[in-house]
Amino acid sequence: MTAGPDSKPAGRRPKFRRSPSGKAGRGRGQHLGLVIAARSLAVVFLGSTIAYGLFTGDRLGDDGATARRLMGELAGRLGYAAGTVHINGLVHHAPEAVLRAIGVAPNGSLIGFDPSRARRLLENLDWVASATVQRIFPNQLQITLEERIPFAIWQRDGLHYVIDRSGSAISSLDPQRFRNLLVVTGEGAQKATSQLVNQLEARPQLRSTVKAAARVGDRRWNLYLASGIKVLLPEGDVGRALDRLVETENRYRLEARDVGLVDLRIDGQITLAPTRPAKAETAEIKVSRS
Repeated sequence: MTAGPDSKPAGRRPKFRRSPSGKAGRGRGQHLGLVIAARSLAVVFLGSTIAYGLFTGDRLGDDGATARRLMGELAGRLGYAAGTVHINGLVHHAPEAVLRAIGVAPNGSLIGFDPSRARRLLENLDWVASATVQRIFPNQLQITLEERIPFAIWQRDGLHYVIDRSGSAISSLDPQRFRNLLVVTGEGAQKATSQLVNQLEARPQLRSTVKAAARVGDRRWNLYLASGIKVLLPEGDVGRALDRLVETENRYRLEARDVGLVDLRIDGQITLAPTRPAKAETAEIKVSRS
């Protein structure tokens, strides 16, 4: 028998399973809905548990890295992964240092992320002066930083530290990168450096020649010039003493002479000692008071 144009070819027919009654069908449908709902709640509960564990610092078994990876995948599926992170204000540090500090990885989870806590974590870093952190839902972060500015190199117990104007050490910076900064040493040097540098910067001719300074008894400074001359400053009226040093240098060209030490500790008097005191006596130059 030839099949007509609308006839279906002979073969296996699809199987349909009919519910015994409409009521039974509705019951099975309700049961399926409950199963789906239960599984959904289980997924949400599992995700919440992982998030809570991660953001409270608890270890989830022995495989914290796996938990974080799963959390990141879950956050990505929900659109809560760190897709875009804008960081402004970096000068001497890398973006990775910022992300490590706040516990965020590229494309990592932002579920439970607290911008206020992230700001506090950043401002606890010794190289951050201030920070603002803003989350733009669902998956963007806007971070603005102000770095502490390297101001001098502080030598202590044979080690060197970059310090800012307040004297606070910036441990993350390599002093070798800042060879142009003034090197200071001695008790209390890091706290008194700002005032000394202000005095030197007011006298550019002198500032360019001073390479290091030693704090003596946390009372006064000794300066070390690029020419090798050592300058002893008084406890008070440092500005006046520096003006006398500039005047003496302009008049006598100390750097071109056999001078190893300039003593300015006595007001109105400058004592010059030769580089090789055994071969020459100490000379004194009287400077009138003004």
